[in-house]
Amino acid sequence: MLGVTCGASPLPFNVLPLAMGPMHEEFGWDFAALSAGMTIFGIIASLMSPVYGALADKLGVRPVALWSLFIFGLVFGAFWFMPGSLTGYYMMWAILGIVGIGSTPVTWSRAISMWFARNRGLALGIMLLGTSFAGMAVPQIAHAAIDAGGWRLAFPVLALLPLLIALPVGLAWFREPRPEEQPPGISDASGKVLGLSLREAARGRRFWILFVSIALASFAYAGAHIHMAQIVQVHGFDAGTAATVMGVVAIGILAGRIIVGLLFDRFWAPGVAFPALLLPAFACFLLMGTDTSLPLVLVGGLLLGFAAGTESDVIAFLTARYFGMAYYGRIYGVLYMPFGIFSALSPMAYGAVRDATGSYDAILMVSMGLFAVGGALLLLLGRYPDLSQSAGVQRGNASPAAA
Repeated sequence: MLGVTCGASPLPFNVLPLAMGPMHEEFGWDFAALSAGMTIFGIIASLMSPVYGALADKLGVRPVALWSLFIFGLVFGAFWFMPGSLTGYYMMWAILGIVGIGSTPVTWSRAISMWFARNRGLALGIMLLGTSFAGMAVPQIAHAAIDAGGWRLAFPVLALLPLLIALPVGLAWFREPRPEEQPPGISDASGKVLGLSLREAARGRRFWILFVSIALASFAYAGAHIHMAQIVQVHGFDAGTAATVMGVVAIGILAGRIIVGLLFDRFWAPGVAFPALLLPAFACFLLMGTDTSLPLVLVGGLLLGFAAGTESDVIAFLTARYFGMAYYGRIYGVLYMPFGIFSALSPMAYGAVRDATGSYDAILMVSMGLFAVGGALLLLLGRYPDLSQSAGVQRGNASPAAA
């Protein structure tokens, strides 16, 4: 949970919304150009996610996640030295994507799924609470740092979170289970870890249903999150109120993590995810216009955050349930690609609409439909498969580091 809190998944997404305005004023770059930094970061990180997932399968989560966390903290802090050129700005985001993706749920979720089976949804939800805690704390820290020393100070201040909190705790206590500690259902009687290979998974319709559903919901959500501070200010509220709304979004993410995780353990997960993804569609409706009252904006932020809580649970939980743990990192890594790529493209699209029209209404209307369709696609996944019949298995624990 601490690794996720302080990793490359939530920190950039919660800092850039508050730094975007001051950077626009200092450099004169438009909002689409500023958002493109996150686009570059997301696309490169997504392309690297299968690599990090495969390394976690082969070497274990501990070395991959902790090294990535360390290097991510150094590079994120180096944003203090951001040059005044778009080329340099984009290069820094690209480097962050290359080194940081191993500090995200791409790696941490494999360890959780190896430790837990019967209550895996809740366990993954608790792990993913890290993004909620980051969403509640990081905007406030960033806002204070920007007030104290400008937008540059926010980056090294927040880089202390992975370097001084998550990394020491991870080095002291984090590990994967030994074979005898694994819960039933992870391995068969001979000690083989159950699950499909990436090639086997990609041959089935379930893999591609998940792929498309994740892409649609991610595109709908990510831009709204990155531009939330600007959306709030379009409604006439100040930067401090925008930071408060970002905190409410984080509360929505927290609620989504726990509620959806608990329900996933007790009911058919796609049947839970579909109505959960209809809530942010209503949020997009509430956030349209320019004269919405603050209580309705807060409700919109809360429901939008619920989408992020659902979305990440969907990827981690359904990957384990439908494809097993033998090659979980590889499969999760590939399914993370639409999440990362479309989350990266979305902020630029939101920014382009804002630059062209002066508001976010058009893209929010599109996102309403994307949430609904993305959720409905999950209903086509069918019942959970019997993974004991799969051919793609590994001998023993796939993590030498845990032995």
